[in-house]
Amino acid sequence: MAMEENDKSRVLVIGATGRLGQELIRASLAASHPTFALVRETTFSDHGKSLLLRSFESQGVTLLKGSLEDLSSLLEAVRQVDVVICAIPSKLVLEQKLLIRAIKETNCIKRFIPSEFGADPSKVQVLNIDNGFYEKKLEIRRCIEKEGIPYTYICCNFFMRYLLPSLIQPGLEAPPRDEIKIFGNGDIKAVFVKESDVAIFTICTIDDPRTLNRTLYLRPPGNVCSMNELVKIWEMKIGKELKRVYVSEEQLLRSIHGTPFPMNMDFVFIYSSFVKGDHTYFNIDLSGFDGTHLYSHVKHTIVSDFLDTLV
Repeated sequence: MAMEENDKSRVLVIGATGRLGQELIRASLAASHPTFALVRETTFSDHGKSLLLRSFESQGVTLLKGSLEDLSSLLEAVRQVDVVICAIPSKLVLEQKLLIRAIKETNCIKRFIPSEFGADPSKVQVLNIDNGFYEKKLEIRRCIEKEGIPYTYICCNFFMRYLLPSLIQPGLEAPPRDEIKIFGNGDIKAVFVKESDVAIFTICTIDDPRTLNRTLYLRPPGNVCSMNELVKIWEMKIGKELKRVYVSEEQLLRSIHGTPFPMNMDFVFIYSSFVKGDHTYFNIDLSGFDGTHLYSHVKHTIVSDFLDTLV
């Protein structure tokens, strides 16, 4: 039986003015959840963000002043909701520790969705070359599980706005029309999902007992593509065959080690996804749930349609 509107979980989004955060707010509202946003005091003085916040407020979002560095504001915010979703940038992921403390102390949250929204950090095979990127996410997972906090991890792999607009060509802002670099043999598949779709799938989990203390993976049909497949799709759209230049695993590793951090992270993510196959090498059924199977009603943007916008 569907939940009545007044039975819907109250949702707090942290990082609500970011790209994913905005989409989470919209998806929560669209699903009729009472929706809250934790907002820094300084954000209200930013003209663009203040306009966004006023728009949220006009749609019924409750704005709560606070920050991840202020325990008292976190305690006050957490006590007002049932579900907390954190959508802060990956570089700030360890700042969730005080939030975890607040969730533990209040003991009223029925689900916490931490800021992951990428490849599964427990599955990636690049922990020795990723400059601690995934280890920090694993540290947050350990904190959550140690405290016995109910959770759902969302592993959506790549957002479509990352790498795909250049057809996986670091340094370019648009897909090439003459020559393209293909990393590895070009047959390993990676996953791309539009942020608005990630948000909808995320909101679907929060009142679903099946996903409690589990991982939700997103591998939507039409969005699991190898580099060779991406190039073929692009060639059909522009009516032209591209010259392919293959970059071996060894060459890519040299680029990773020879490029300073953080400029080398595009190469790290390409190596992880298109060479090691970290998005797709494992069986989802043994690790969690496939969101597109659980929530088959959700309509998602496919890679081919996204590439249409770049022609």
